[in-house]
Amino acid sequence: RGKAGAGGEGPEKRMHQGVALPLDVGTRLLCQWRDGKYYMVKIIERRKKAREDDDDLFDFAADDKAAGEDKKKAAGGKAGDGAGSGDGDAEMALEVVDDYEYYVDYDKFNRRMDEWVSLSRLDLKSIRGKEEQAAKGKKGDKKVGGRGGQKRRSHGGHDAHLIDPLAMKHGHGAGNGPHNSNPIGHEDPAHHGEGHEEFSEHALQEHEEFTKVKNIHSIELGKYEMETWYFSPFPKEYNNCSRMYFCEFDFAFFKTKRQLQRHMSKVKMLHPPGDEIYRSTYKTRTGGDVTLCFFEVDGKKEKIFCQNLCYLAKLFLDHKTLFYDVDLFLFYILCEVDERGCHPVGYFSKEKQSEEGYNLACILMFPSHQRKGYGKLLISFSYELSKKENKMGTPERPLSDLGAVSYYSYWTYTILNVLKTYKHDSISVMDIAEITAIRQQDVISTLQRVNMIQYVVVPLFLRHLSLSYSL
Repeated sequence: RGKAGAGGEGPEKRMHQGVALPLDVGTRLLCQWRDGKYYMVKIIERRKKAREDDDDLFDFAADDKAAGEDKKKAAGGKAGDGAGSGDGDAEMALEVVDDYEYYVDYDKFNRRMDEWVSLSRLDLKSIRGKEEQAAKGKKGDKKVGGRGGQKRRSHGGHDAHLIDPLAMKHGHGAGNGPHNSNPIGHEDPAHHGEGHEEFSEHALQEHEEFTKVKNIHSIELGKYEMETWYFSPFPKEYNNCSRMYFCEFDFAFFKTKRQLQRHMSKVKMLHPPGDEIYRSTYKTRTGGDVTLCFFEVDGKKEKIFCQNLCYLAKLFLDHKTLFYDVDLFLFYILCEVDERGCHPVGYFSKEKQSEEGYNLACILMFPSHQRKGYGKLLISFSYELSKKENKMGTPERPLSDLGAVSYYSYWTYTILNVLKTYKHDSISVMDIAEITAIRQQDVISTLQRVNMIQYVVVPLFLRHLSLSYSL
């Protein structure tokens, strides 16, 4: 018992509480999450638990049974008012131990919440019947991109596809997002694609299959430990490494803490490579002082640093393909400064020359530094660079769920602040765009979202103007 089935087709099935174990991939049932509540999940993958000797796992039941019999004999039959008690002990002793753990995808959560769980967290009584599972599967097949983040749009109202790290390119085609219809006819910047429009359906399915399970469970960066969100295509020698260790100054990565410590003893430059282009001291929300600085890193000059950063960023970004040509991009690293050096907290990147007018290709705040306002600082800095270049900018599409929320918040605050402080009687969309460096389509979309723009029908004799906007 516990050996592989005949012909090597799979593990032998064992009954437990009326359920055949191990559970099959695709099974739907309730799983206990960290808040103690149960949520519906789908099993995406399964694997044997890491043990020194898997064959010894099922010896536990036999040992328990023997121990129970010895205990019964030693007690002189005192525990046996009848055979029932002995039979109950035997049933508990013979209870099959499941030596598998399961990778589950929560129906109501973003894919970043997927995780490996043991059988103890699964409610076997909630397993859905085969017919119900098949019906659910057919319904899920209609979602764009298979089992990706699409089914979670109800949370926040935005596509669950994160902005890709630099050199993780994506398509720009229109999709079937909730903001597809636009009464004025302009592209809505909220309109996110799936992020793989350049892939064929077969290639997309292969990508989904390859990245469905995250390969690294957690990382250590500086003094912070972070759980990862998604798959990242590290070299093969790191496939079985559940935790990785990153140097916060050059993003070199290692399997063990000792390797990182040896590397750190040789590191002399305690800040990112490149040019420091900004530094200022701010007041934190708690009243303390924090010094922040930006480093501009050329992907062509610091290729290894930028590629390592892309590996790290992909752990927190979904539905993207990692390319290794970073020569055409600039990276802007935001750091907190103290007596021990400059510690990266996030970054954004942009193409050196963008034909589409993009001023940002990727943005990422490390989870350990989110909800500090740094995301808006990164966005604001990208627009300040656009002002220096006397251009209007917009982020590369598709936006992510988190990226879209940050951008809408920034656009709304910036545009309303302009309207509040503008001293003339009237202002046009073009005026707002020139003051803020925000692209006109983004200005219009933002004003629509806050119901501050009207569509005005132009008289026939002015039809050549076609459209007019009034605030």
